[in-house]
Amino acid sequence: MNVYLALGIAITAEVIATTALKSSDGFTRLVPSLITIVGYGLALYFLTITMKTLPTGLTYAIWAGLGIVLISISSYFIHGQKIDLAGMLGMTLIIAGVAVINLFSDTQLHS
Repeated sequence: MNVYLALGIAITAEVIATTALKSSDGFTRLVPSLITIVGYGLALYFLTITMKTLPTGLTYAIWAGLGIVLISISSYFIHGQKIDLAGMLGMTLIIAGVAVINLFSDTQLHS
C-alpha cells in the first residue's frame, strides 16, 4: 500500500473519530461512541503502516497538522463551532509548516 494513502486513511479516520467523539456526548450516545472507537482503531492501525516507512517526526507532523485543520473545518460545519481570524492564521501556519517539511526537509526520506 502507498505510504501516503495509508496516512490519508489514518488522518481521515481520526477526523471522523474526533468529530464523532464530540457527538458522543461523553460516550452517552451509542452510535457516535462506536464510530469514535472504530475510527481511532483504524486511524492507529493505518498510522502504524505509515510509520514502517516514514520517519516518526514527519508522520506526526503531517498527521497532527492536517488533523487540526480538518477537524476544525469539520467542527465548523457539523457542530457550528466558529473559527476566528487568529485560528485561521494559525492553521495556515500549520499547513505551511507541513508543506516546508515535505518540500524542503531531508526528514521526508525513508528511514
